[in-house]
Amino acid sequence: MRRSRLSFIVIAALTYTLAACSQGGKTTTVTSDDMSLGNPTAKVTVMEYASASCPHCAEFNNTVFPAFKAQFIDTNKIHYVFREFLTPPQDVAAAGFLTERCAGKDKYFSVLDAIYRGQQAMYQSGDVHGTLLRIAESAGLTEPQFTACINDPKAIQALSDRVETYAKRDNITGTPTFIINGKALDGEQSLASLTTAINAAQAAAK
Repeated sequence: MRRSRLSFIVIAALTYTLAACSQGGKTTTVTSDDMSLGNPTAKVTVMEYASASCPHCAEFNNTVFPAFKAQFIDTNKIHYVFREFLTPPQDVAAAGFLTERCAGKDKYFSVLDAIYRGQQAMYQSGDVHGTLLRIAESAGLTEPQFTACINDPKAIQALSDRVETYAKRDNITGTPTFIINGKALDGEQSLASLTTAINAAQAAAK
């Protein structure tokens, strides 16, 4: 796989093992670093820990998330929070997240969606840099801006710190992981399983 110019100074330290997550100690506190959609005052908060390089996360995004968004986010029934996590190849995941943030908060989720929808073709071609550059340019970044973005030491360190802090706090070891009002669901979820968990959380919150 060609990943020219996708070099990072801290990604090697973030080699988490994909395994089942503990159910205890989950939180729903939202911070200023979080990317979110929906109603911030909703009684139910759904946090998704996901990686831009994770095929299961891409599958969820491409096949389940549109209906999930229409049913729960667009209707303001929940507050959806996306949390970044790095899975192999970590440099690809990091480059994706850095690009999304450089595009701006208003374009974060559209860039994430483009990366997920282009992920399989990117892996098949091996042209990670070219794929991400095209997505970045479609979001308004120039090639020099994109190159500076994915090689910005401060942004890389901030990403590393976010991932380490939140993953340690919520005991996240694999993606996708969903936390619904403090209760975790591990692995790729169907719309039905998420609906059941959200309905239970809404009932408990009344």
